Amino acid sequence: MAARMDLRNLHFSLEDAVDIEFFEPAEAAALMRCTESWLRDGATSGRFPHACWGKGKIIFTSEHILEIAKLSEILPGKTSSQLPESQLLNKQRLIGTRSKARLSPVS
Repeated sequence: MAARMDLRNLHFSLEDAVDIEFFEPAEAAALMRCTESWLRDGATSGRFPHACWGKGKIIFTSEHILEIAKLSEILPGKTSSQLPESQLLNKQRLIGTRSKARLSPVS
């Protein structure tokens, strides 16, 4: 009888997992009102959670989008000096390929 209860609980948890929606980067960008390139760059750099299907196709779930929104949130009263170091590094803006070359160590 206990085994039957476990199977029922498993069935209910699988139903909950099916409620997840899947979005391509363009759809997720429209939903979040941001650019597709910002989402793609964040996913490929490892800053944003995402899934890859097939030969590297980027997919975002509804849970990923919620997590990205939380990661990008800036709470009132937090100054840049109070932000974690990982967020401070993401705020640095580099333009062009010359900037990237300057960051690489000189041989």
